[in-house]
Amino acid sequence: MRITAIKGFSDILPEAVQPWQFVEGKARQVFSSYNFSEIRIPILEKTELFSRSIGETTDIVEKEMYTFTDRDGSMLTLRPEGTAGVVRAYVESEMYKTEPVRKLYYMGPMFRRERPQKGRMRQFHQIGAEALGRTDPFIDAEMLLMLRDFFAAVGLEGAELLGLAVDEREVRRVLARNDQGQLQVGEVEHRPGVVLVAHLAVEVLAVP
Repeated sequence: MRITAIKGFSDILPEAVQPWQFVEGKARQVFSSYNFSEIRIPILEKTELFSRSIGETTDIVEKEMYTFTDRDGSMLTLRPEGTAGVVRAYVESEMYKTEPVRKLYYMGPMFRRERPQKGRMRQFHQIGAEALGRTDPFIDAEMLLMLRDFFAAVGLEGAELLGLAVDEREVRRVLARNDQGQLQVGEVEHRPGVVLVAHLAVEVLAVP
């Protein structure tokens, strides 16, 4: 029996790696120019991290997460997004004691068991940035300027930043759209007892 890749997971073959390296390199260059530092978080986390941060009744938690029981009985999940892991690392390592405001960025694969389609895989790649300890309008503006510079650096033409909106959880969301589809690129949360985070995430839908 021939063994093939799992549905929704794909190889990035040698001839296709260079464009990915180009995009990742530009992200590092632009984000570093705004004094963001790279952080590398685990692909596997405790399930409760995501059920608490995303919400236990959301589609992501109920239907889309890759979750399994480890040998010791603990529940583990392949990360569906990066923000929760970055916040956990910020709190667990007590970064706030030495530098209350930290600007961090990450990149790498995320996992959601969605229906595979063009531009949407079960293993997808995301580049994200988090400003922890701040949610003022100035950091929002800085995130948007950084996003604009990143789009320009990778040669993304025709990108349009849409306006800010506030939902019932007081989450500001920013959307950017290009001719290939829609990207969710930012949100800022204001919730009592939660680390304040200005969040930027760009999903790499396709690299030509």
